[in-house]
Amino acid sequence: MEPHVLLVSFPMQGHVNPLLRLGRRLAASGLLVTFTTVRLAAGRLRDVPEDGACADVGLGRLRFEYLRDDDGDERCLAPEDMLSHVTAVGPSALAEFIDRQADAGRPVTFVVNNIFVPWALDVAAEMGIPCAMLWIQPCSVLSIYYHFYESPEAFPTASDPDVPVKLPGLPVMAMDELPFMVRPEFAQCLWGDTLRAQVGAIQRTVSWVLVNSFYELERSAVDALRAHTTVKLAPIGPLLEHDHDNGVDDAPAPGAEDNDRCMEWLDAQPPRSVVYVAFGSLVNIGRDETAAVAEGLVATGRPFLWVVRDDSRDLVPEAVLAACRGGDKGKITAWCPQGRVLRHGAVGCFVMHCGWNSIMEALAAGVPMVGYPWWSDQFANAKFLLEDYKAGVRLPAPVTGGELRACVERVMSGPEAVVIRKRAMHWKHEAAAAVDDGGSSDRSLQDFVDHIRRSRGSEELARLAQEIQIMNGPVNPVLV
Repeated sequence: MEPHVLLVSFPMQGHVNPLLRLGRRLAASGLLVTFTTVRLAAGRLRDVPEDGACADVGLGRLRFEYLRDDDGDERCLAPEDMLSHVTAVGPSALAEFIDRQADAGRPVTFVVNNIFVPWALDVAAEMGIPCAMLWIQPCSVLSIYYHFYESPEAFPTASDPDVPVKLPGLPVMAMDELPFMVRPEFAQCLWGDTLRAQVGAIQRTVSWVLVNSFYELERSAVDALRAHTTVKLAPIGPLLEHDHDNGVDDAPAPGAEDNDRCMEWLDAQPPRSVVYVAFGSLVNIGRDETAAVAEGLVATGRPFLWVVRDDSRDLVPEAVLAACRGGDKGKITAWCPQGRVLRHGAVGCFVMHCGWNSIMEALAAGVPMVGYPWWSDQFANAKFLLEDYKAGVRLPAPVTGGELRACVERVMSGPEAVVIRKRAMHWKHEAAAAVDDGGSSDRSLQDFVDHIRRSRGSEELARLAQEIQIMNGPVNPVLV
């Protein structure tokens, strides 16, 4: 029987996407993989099939089965309420879920979780199941959290906010460049407490930490953190929307007709002419700043593709909406296949919120970025984007139309544009090499698959020894 890997995700799109992409890679290697999250939220997520769905992927299978949380309701779909909900119902629901898999003849032999569901690791450990985590932010940010929880005195406090943070393998950072969860006003909130439990598992529960990054991008941060931990730290990214080398592809996205229209619109634009704008699945920059973005996009005189979620569409000035209806000056859409968009030859730059999934996709596509960080790890990501990767610029806050226009010009046609694009293309080639056969990420992933198979083999050996002992009395473990 093949090992059965259970992926447990926090139910937000930016968490689900990379874990699903990892799941497809694991399944393609011949493993049975089951993806789960709370059933309440599963229906609100894109690219997540219905409960009970199963598909052959490469040499293995990928299943979808969700945790039973029938006491939830629609009010739990706000992020803060959802965190409280999954923390309350998750542990017992997961334990019941794992028992159910064993009863069905497919016992879970390995568990992988992602950020904000640390209880999945505790449940797995209590049930004797080995586990790992997928870190969906850069290794550099993991290092910041790790050192913060180990040595908080090295970080700014409310009474001394100007302390520079000096960590191994990272540039010196000021308070406004740090992730929210290590700043004094956020460190003790529910998000911070949950993150503390997740990072704490590195020393006590998990055997591997997989990172959606690649070694060549974060060499100094990876080497420095490895020197401080005994866990296996393995960059396996970028985990992309499409992974043709492994015969893996994402399921057709909802709204395929609208997606086709986005791609057809891009097909009609000149090479490297389009300003692509998207601020992720959660960020809402408000009416004034949305109006400023609209003003800046129009002022560039360039065609633009702007993703505006349905819940924010009424914030866009009507004149801009009207101008985009014909598609002559730009196109506004509620959603688009971001990976495909960034790989399209018409896209010249990406105006974005510095979410790590978006940065990974842009670097893998060789697209220069204009970063506008908003919360969580995005401020640290913006610093690394500018100072380490040198593949973009940062938009000052609060955004103005003039500043947006100026930043777009810097990465598309100004004196810096050639250097920035060259650097972005450098990372595109490095990312492709990392995931290619024999690349650093490919080797790390294969090592992890081998580890899962060895874990399964050890489990079978222990079970066999137990059966022999029951039948025949104590045996020499060396002979077994």
